[in-house]
Amino acid sequence: MKHDTVTPYHSKEEKKEQVAQMFNNIAGRYDFLNSFLSLGIHKGWRKKCVKALSKKNPESILDVATGTADFAIACATLHPKKIIGVDISDGMMEVGRKKLNDLGLSQLIQLENGNAETLTYADNTFDAIVVGFGVRNFQDLEKGLKNLLRILKPGGQIVILEFSYPKNWLIKFGYTIYFSYVTPLIGRIFSSDKRAYSYLTESVKAFPHNENFVKVMQNCAYKNTSYHGLTFGVAAMYIGEK
Repeated sequence: MKHDTVTPYHSKEEKKEQVAQMFNNIAGRYDFLNSFLSLGIHKGWRKKCVKALSKKNPESILDVATGTADFAIACATLHPKKIIGVDISDGMMEVGRKKLNDLGLSQLIQLENGNAETLTYADNTFDAIVVGFGVRNFQDLEKGLKNLLRILKPGGQIVILEFSYPKNWLIKFGYTIYFSYVTPLIGRIFSSDKRAYSYLTESVKAFPHNENFVKVMQNCAYKNTSYHGLTFGVAAMYIGEK
């Protein structure tokens, strides 16, 4: 799959090692740049994902590619018994743990090092799984999705939030210009890692969007799959069940 071959540094290291290094490099600026580049819209996207989960009343939630724990924190509004966030970047989780301490959520939300492909939780462990802007970074997309399905309880739900490409040609044109030129430029100015935001653009372009990703989920045995475009299609929410 083309997506699996896109890496941050084009080095001989495995993709997951390069991604971990990249996020460690930008951890201190990540939240600022995320809000700046998206004009804060990403917060509303996460709220819609959490709302989609609310019908299931999940007691145990796994946040994959948790980063600085924003998605896990948003899921706390569902009042589950436990939330576990996993990420391959210790630098990002260090920022996340400080947030959790400040918000008094350290008892509810636990952050652990791990990636989707190799998580060793027992079968049928979690009521719900969320992934925010992380599936693009899976080293092996289908392997990661299948492992997440394994640890999801029967009837459990996965909600994936990811950047997409608009279908309207005019919006797509403006979005492509912004994403291909403005985003990498701002990233280079404010981030110490010149490759990080160029990789962001490259990985989004290579990712199977919308119906194509739904087909990938179906191939991995997810049921009741669907996608919902967000903000004129610049992002998408994907839903599936076990």
